[in-house]
Amino acid sequence: MSRVSFDEAVALYDLDLFELGEMADKIRQAKHGKKTYFNINRHINPTNICADVCKFCAYSATRKNPNQYTMTHEEILEIVKDVDSRGAKEVHIVSAHNPNAGLKWYLEIFKKIKTAYPHIHVKALTAAEIDFLAREYDKTYDEIIDLMVENGVDSMPGGGAEIFDEKIREYICKGKVTSSQWLDIHEKWHSRGKKSNVTMLFGHVESRENRVDHMMRIRDLQDKTDGFNSFIPLVYQTQNNYLKIKNDITANEILKTMAISRIVLDNVQNIKAYWVTSTVNLALVSQEFGANDLDGTIEKELINSAAGAKSANGVSVQDFTKLIKNSGFIPVERDSLYNEIKEW
Repeated sequence: MSRVSFDEAVALYDLDLFELGEMADKIRQAKHGKKTYFNINRHINPTNICADVCKFCAYSATRKNPNQYTMTHEEILEIVKDVDSRGAKEVHIVSAHNPNAGLKWYLEIFKKIKTAYPHIHVKALTAAEIDFLAREYDKTYDEIIDLMVENGVDSMPGGGAEIFDEKIREYICKGKVTSSQWLDIHEKWHSRGKKSNVTMLFGHVESRENRVDHMMRIRDLQDKTDGFNSFIPLVYQTQNNYLKIKNDITANEILKTMAISRIVLDNVQNIKAYWVTSTVNLALVSQEFGANDLDGTIEKELINSAAGAKSANGVSVQDFTKLIKNSGFIPVERDSLYNEIKEW
């Protein structure tokens, strides 16, 4: 099958939803059969104090916000100890761009986690955070990345990608890492033999063309590095932020975008329906539209829940696996690099 071009990908949106689903499902079945992956993980968001003011964000606390917080290392280690005792294989550490916390503060907590729990995969620091720290400490991206590796970071999350179109970025997150910088940081990470994810925030002011352009840029970098584990289309959450989007994106449009990403990204093995932003029910339906991964149990999540997502307290493994089975798929627990651990 020849590769889908930009124009062909945009035209896919005009197809009937179920016809599109069938095309995506065929690719999903060829790659993964009926397996749906998940991992037992915990999201830790250590601080919400942020130097940036992105219009789409409901999580970060500016100087005037009375609900600012920064966790101590002891608090973070207590969380890791707790989730380790319940079988978590990964901690996912992402937070705001806090000028007070400092590079040393981050590096020390990564090292402490890795020293005490060498078997736990540390996924930490988005490209946006790396860009912020590089600017704040007058370091190159390479220097920050090498420090991350030295202090125990195993892989990078895909956050901060938002939409790569520069005009949209200028409007929704001016001053944050640029699209070319984001891609450059991940390319540098991949050059060290490390893996990362890549996200796309959609359902706000972007067009279908912007989404396809985003996917094409991912495909181009993946051709070069083969470093992306998974693509994660994140559904924009409309509450408590400054974009003031009146209507939520429709389920039809979400599923079409999921299916098109599976068709376009022929070189990215996994498409993740991140239930935190799409709801659990729609994530389960997404399994029929190309998605083969539902992320994980998460346990606690603050960033998207601040904007209205129902994700604050995660989902139990028992419920998670039951839901996957009931929807006709096989729940397979994986590690952070997609090695299979156990079929439930």
